Amino acid sequence: MTLKEQLQADMKTHMKAGNRTALMTVRNVLGEIETREKSGKTPVELDDAQVVALLQKEAAKRRDTAGIYSEAGENERGDAEIAEAEIIEAYLPEPLTAADVEAIVDEAVAELTADGTELTMRQMGQVMKPVTAKVAGRFDGKAVSEIVRSRLA
Repeated sequence: MTLKEQLQADMKTHMKAGNRTALMTVRNVLGEIETREKSGKTPVELDDAQVVALLQKEAAKRRDTAGIYSEAGENERGDAEIAEAEIIEAYLPEPLTAADVEAIVDEAVAELTADGTELTMRQMGQVMKPVTAKVAGRFDGKAVSEIVRSRLA
């Protein structure tokens, strides 16, 4: 089951359970996915990685909005935004720790140096490609590149 199909199934579940906040949040996210799929010259079907990226943006957007509401003294609205962000974050894959990412980077470096070649900063792209595929959406990309740089330096 794809992430989009999971969202659609959960929307029906929330509807039957009468959970208005979750229902509204999932509907909004599905609407955003549909908009993204239909925008552009030709319609496309978003894969799970693209849906995860969209969910991360939506959750971050709600957290930012919650901060703005809290600063303005609208704590009730801020709490509602945080509740929506938590619902969205439940669909995101489990985030990786820095130690997990370092292990993945070390593994990729070991695989590339197995034939005896010495890696330099010029081969950073060769290291980043397999690492990014494994880490995608579960750790900050900029932090990943910094870890790779530190291993190649």
